[in-house]
Amino acid sequence: MKLLRMAFTAALRALRRNKLRSSLTTLGMVIGVAAVITTVGIGQGATRAIEDQIASIGTNLLVVMPGTRQRGGAHSGWGGASSLTLGDARAIEREASFVDSVTYMRSGAVQVIYGNSNWATTLLATTPVFQVVGNTDIAQGEFFTERDVQTGARVVLLGQTIVDQLFESGEDPIGAVVRIRETAFRVIGVLERKGGSNFSGDRDDNVIMPFTTAVRRVLGNRLPGMVQQIMVSSIPSVDSLSAAAEIEEIMRHRHRLKPSDDSDFTIRTQEEVSDMMGNVMGIMSSVLMGVASISLLVGGIGIMNILLVSVTERTREIGVRMAVGAKGRHILIQFLVESIILSMLGGMIGTGLGLAGTMAIARVAGFPFVFSLAAVLGAVLFSGAVGMFFGFYPARQASRLDPIASLRYE
Repeated sequence: MKLLRMAFTAALRALRRNKLRSSLTTLGMVIGVAAVITTVGIGQGATRAIEDQIASIGTNLLVVMPGTRQRGGAHSGWGGASSLTLGDARAIEREASFVDSVTYMRSGAVQVIYGNSNWATTLLATTPVFQVVGNTDIAQGEFFTERDVQTGARVVLLGQTIVDQLFESGEDPIGAVVRIRETAFRVIGVLERKGGSNFSGDRDDNVIMPFTTAVRRVLGNRLPGMVQQIMVSSIPSVDSLSAAAEIEEIMRHRHRLKPSDDSDFTIRTQEEVSDMMGNVMGIMSSVLMGVASISLLVGGIGIMNILLVSVTERTREIGVRMAVGAKGRHILIQFLVESIILSMLGGMIGTGLGLAGTMAIARVAGFPFVFSLAAVLGAVLFSGAVGMFFGFYPARQASRLDPIASLRYE
């Protein structure tokens, strides 16, 4: 312990003699550790944001989309011609024993006009059950009713983003009349704010209206009876995979598919979406971590280079110390301690900068800041390990110098 304390004191004294060089040497480690901390923080924050969005929708949600999961070796499932109908949704509601609620939806891009203001947004045409299945809360007003769907009532609900863009601060949008595709609609409700995300878009930038109203007056009836999505809420006590299997059996029977035929629809559960997004974020984080680790490698090489220069400059000093009784292991430990101090100091500074950078990026990107104590401790300890690894060769060279030759060195 006394030996380590003396080596630590001697190392600090040596580093203070070359403050500028020591500071520049730590810069590589600062950049490397900051890059690693920022990468880990961004990955964890993005993952948390995705998990929160999925949880806000509900874990018992299943979405039936047109298109097969795999056809001819190529994956698809969204964007093709719709193979879903109103009859499919009603059959699932009528025949599936594991299903709690069913709704369906069509969507399209529209322009909402109010007074002299207008805003481009996304129209969701659906049924009142969407409020339950889609876990949609109302901040003001009320949701439309089944009677509104049957009569094709010209009513809409607006997301908070649309309200912010079209209405003055403090103005009550309930009862206001907006125009969509030259048709007037009365605002009966404002949706609870869900928050935006760079990963899923602004979830408050939607206008919702009865399905029949949208088909007759906005989206058109070019595909009568067709829907783009069927959203199903399974019974909470039932496993979502069991509910998906039951829905698949009903759909394949309705579409008259043979056992050898690929399904012309895809059923997505929230667990599948969560796992898929988790895998994507994991791959992205690994790639970014690999790139960031190169900075640590460069920083370690910089420390080794400076220590080799330092060994050359301090050859006479090493010879004097050996002449008065210092052994090779004492010299080895001193130079190793110098390397570890440089790398860990850079690691601690880099950790602070990485956390600050992560907080700034999270605020701009709109996802939560996740503090990981394990990542912080791991980064600092790893920086120390890098210093030990890259400092060993210069320290070993210093410890093997010949005392007589060192004293004669000019």
